Amino acid sequence: MNAYRGRVTESGRLSLPADLRRSVGLENGGDVVIELDGQTIRVRTVAEVVADTQAFAKKLFAGKSVSSDDFLAFRKADSGE
Repeated sequence: MNAYRGRVTESGRLSLPADLRRSVGLENGGDVVIELDGQTIRVRTVAEVVADTQAFAKKLFAGKSVSSDDFLAFRKADSGE
């Protein structure tokens, strides 16, 4: 893992080095997901988050035939709504 030093401006802006952006496919900019875990800030590409979510759903429903409606009903029941 490479470490980079950066600076956050008073307005909250953070610039990412070009080689870092290139390595994750953001050389022309793009959307990211920013996560806070305790004191750790993680910046992830939307594509990475979607891939992780799909992998999780695949494990969760392994061997089951599940439609979108089934999945949404499961999530609604799981959230207590």
